[in-house]
Amino acid sequence: MMSVSKRVVILFLGVLMFVSCAFNSTSKNVSASKPNVVFIMVDDLGWTDCGYMGNTYYETPNVDQLASESLVFTRAYAGAANCAPSRASLMSGMSAPRTGIYTVSPSDRGNKKSRKIIPIVNTDELADSVYTMAEMFRDAGYVTGHFGKWHLGEDPCKQGFDVNVAGGHKGHPKRYFAPYGYPNLEAPEGEYLTDRLTNEAITFIENNQHKPFFLYMPFYTVHTPIQGKEAIIKKYKNKIQTGSHFRPDYAAMVESMDYSVGRILDKLKALNLVNTIVVFTSDNGGIHAISKQTPLRAGKGAYYEGGIRVPLCIKWKGKIKPQTSNLPVSNLDFYPTFKQITKANVPNGKITDGVSLKDYLLHNKEIDERAMFFHFPIYLQGYAKVGGVNRDPLFRTRPGSAVIKGDWKLIWYYEDEEAELFNLKTDLGESINLAQHEVEKVEELKQLLDDWLLETSAPVPTEQNPDYDEAWHSKQLKKYKRK
Repeated sequence: MMSVSKRVVILFLGVLMFVSCAFNSTSKNVSASKPNVVFIMVDDLGWTDCGYMGNTYYETPNVDQLASESLVFTRAYAGAANCAPSRASLMSGMSAPRTGIYTVSPSDRGNKKSRKIIPIVNTDELADSVYTMAEMFRDAGYVTGHFGKWHLGEDPCKQGFDVNVAGGHKGHPKRYFAPYGYPNLEAPEGEYLTDRLTNEAITFIENNQHKPFFLYMPFYTVHTPIQGKEAIIKKYKNKIQTGSHFRPDYAAMVESMDYSVGRILDKLKALNLVNTIVVFTSDNGGIHAISKQTPLRAGKGAYYEGGIRVPLCIKWKGKIKPQTSNLPVSNLDFYPTFKQITKANVPNGKITDGVSLKDYLLHNKEIDERAMFFHFPIYLQGYAKVGGVNRDPLFRTRPGSAVIKGDWKLIWYYEDEEAELFNLKTDLGESINLAQHEVEKVEELKQLLDDWLLETSAPVPTEQNPDYDEAWHSKQLKKYKRK
């Protein structure tokens, strides 16, 4: 006959096993109910820079495979046309007037003799008071990791990230081959930065595979300096170039990025982390002088389509149906989308300017037509001073705002209070300004823009610049237009 003490021990062990199983089951259910999120943002990658978009020069087999398993958006927009304001919009969920980040400082770029008005002063960093996407994930029970370019302050760990590798105020590395010059990122000489960041991200995935995680992978590549691996560059020197894609060194950077994306996807598959949302996108358009985005006009820094339209793929196996969509979406939409998917709580009064895409992603539920707005009350000088790409050859853009609704796009310039109006359905390259022929449409969109500027308390530059020299400016325009 079993002793009382032995029966007590067995009973205790049974209860312990039951509690342990219940705990493990609960943990798995909690983890399963909260999808991991891997957000890959490539710096300066253009709309046409991947094979799935028809590119035949750059080789991106891993991104192309991801696209085949994703909902691909062909009308995805960055929050701005260059790095810092776009990233601020993504992380805050708010448009530029609410963060004060309009560009990479300073705001008075270009020759002062050619600037007619005084631009709005730019803000360099995302304020600590902003409740970021990373803080939202962290407070929802996620482990948060940042690997790469932050560009919104000195330390992303002060704004919601548990782990940070190589993220700070700098917008690009001095070099892509070690030594990199980043604190706490020692490396053997010759190591490639893109590879190193991927190694760190994979370690993060391995260490946190049993809990929900938010992995933010903002690669520094393919931002300048353009430095690819020599063996890959050599391969592209022997490939047939196209009119838009023609640089072997840039192609090599794109291929290394694609290889890293493949490694991350392979690790998720190897660990059976199927409950993972994978986002692949860019922070703004590609640099026109390096990789043209034909048929789109211009590139990074411009508010033509080549500067703000970006690649976007979203994968969630078993949840999101692979297909292609021409629905206009913005990187402002990610904050409310992730908030709804994770059922995260945010502080009362938290403003977001995008819309949740959850029901569209999961159930193909239509989203009401809406306007998208961009505000750029500053100057950004041109890279290659040639005519016919931007409105004038001296600047990628001058102070202005833009609104897109449906097939129509209005760009309003504050120097001369003039408009450009384009029909993106019939004129994707924005080559025909219809402002003088579609006066009512201009008035309609300008009213929408004015209402939005008022709603967001957007500062509009009006003060004349005393250093502006009209004769000098006209001479420069004529000189460059002849080239």
